[in-house]
Amino acid sequence: MGPSTPTHPTVAATLAAVALFAVAGCTSTSVDDADGRTALVTHEQEARVTVVGAATAPERAVEASRAMFASSPVAVVAPDGDGAGQADAADEAVRLGVPMLLAPAGTSTGSPSGGPSSGGPSSGDPSTGPSVLAAELDRLGVETVLAVGDVGAIDGVRVEVATSASSVDVPDAATPLDDVLAVVAGADDVAATATARAAGADVQALPDGVVDLQASGEAIDALHASTTTDTVLIGSSFSTVRDPGWSVAAARSGAQLPGGGQRFFPDRRFVALYGAPGTGALGVLGEQDVAATVQRAADVAASYDAASDRPVVPMLEVIATVAAGAAGDDGDYSNELSVESIEPYVDAAAAAGQYVVIDLQPGRADFLSQAKRYESLLSRPNVGLALDPEWRLEADQVPLRQIGGVEAGEVNAVSTWLADLVASKGLPPKMFVLHQFRLDMLRDRASIDTSRPELATLIHADGQGSQPDKQATWRTLHDGAPAGVAWGWKNFYDEDAPMLSPEQTMADVSPTPDLVTYQ
Repeated sequence: MGPSTPTHPTVAATLAAVALFAVAGCTSTSVDDADGRTALVTHEQEARVTVVGAATAPERAVEASRAMFASSPVAVVAPDGDGAGQADAADEAVRLGVPMLLAPAGTSTGSPSGGPSSGGPSSGDPSTGPSVLAAELDRLGVETVLAVGDVGAIDGVRVEVATSASSVDVPDAATPLDDVLAVVAGADDVAATATARAAGADVQALPDGVVDLQASGEAIDALHASTTTDTVLIGSSFSTVRDPGWSVAAARSGAQLPGGGQRFFPDRRFVALYGAPGTGALGVLGEQDVAATVQRAADVAASYDAASDRPVVPMLEVIATVAAGAAGDDGDYSNELSVESIEPYVDAAAAAGQYVVIDLQPGRADFLSQAKRYESLLSRPNVGLALDPEWRLEADQVPLRQIGGVEAGEVNAVSTWLADLVASKGLPPKMFVLHQFRLDMLRDRASIDTSRPELATLIHADGQGSQPDKQATWRTLHDGAPAGVAWGWKNFYDEDAPMLSPEQTMADVSPTPDLVTYQ
């Protein structure tokens, strides 16, 4: 970058403050070349997913340097907050193939002429102060710092004036990190992004305002298309991601809900048919064959398009274990459908862009043991799970004679198992439905764990009858519910008096349900 070839309108002013810093007193453990000088060496990734998520841009610049470079004879430094200077510095870092770091605001200013500095007051926060910058320069084994803009004094660094950045010797190129994808959230990580590019990593910026991989169809497409194996997440928002490894694996799977992304709520509304394969006695899902069921689900969902303020996704809720009046050979008062009998619905729904939830009515069995029967189906990206506590009975109870219920601990055991399955297989999030029409069906409900990002938990109000009674149940169930749950409403064709139309369901049920099921 010479004075006669400016790359930005401010380059002339910037070059007035361009300086070479000669690092004094290095005690680095960096890699040296045959001449005993520091070699430019990229850092092989120690984990499949690395998070560069510190609170400030200067800290993230250091984290990116640590993640991608083992050593470097040169580093580029620009002042934090100087947008034009950082843009020029980024160009130089990429040209040289070396890390870019930031001098935090509030550090000492050094000599205006770029002469030797005697030091000065440092930033009030030691985590972002010059000592951190100096420590990273030392770790890298930096011999020359190219300062673009007034970076002030840096501990342990002697300033020598340079008339042009072109006087910096270009180091021998390092092995590029071409197996690394750097995903950047936000526009304030110029330095960390430049370091990633300088190291040879592929860089994917998230769309403006997006800080969640699962929320961005564009990001999921990019990660799915990438042939890299390692990922570096750059941005302070990534520091709050509970399981970055799963988040990246789920995005790399490429599976998306209709409309893009992998998050269920609040961006979508689902409309479902409920029932069991092969019989209309348990719901409308079984009143027709598989192809006709999928078409009917699409038609019912489409009836909500005009009234819904969100895109509407068709869904099937398939009863996989059916509560029975007889004990059966296993004595659990629950008839378990085979995986093979449910698979055609899952396959047809997937082909049509529809979601599937398999529903458990366990009788005297427990939910977890029944859920594990269907692990192969739950390993599919378009299949979630529903628990129906009405049919979770004690050892002396029989279906239709008593209304069952379940403890929060058993619900949490199922959700933990399901979330762990999602995480271990790199699947996108799953819908996790809890049916309820009486408070005692979900005992100690406040203790239900809704924290796992792999699951979108929804409480489904199953009340039937008159609309005033249903609305009263709806309001009661909302009182004291776990934070962050979504909500489902059921319309009964025969038992409601009257059944609401799609327009009435959207207008009269408040808050408006995230899922509407037809039985």
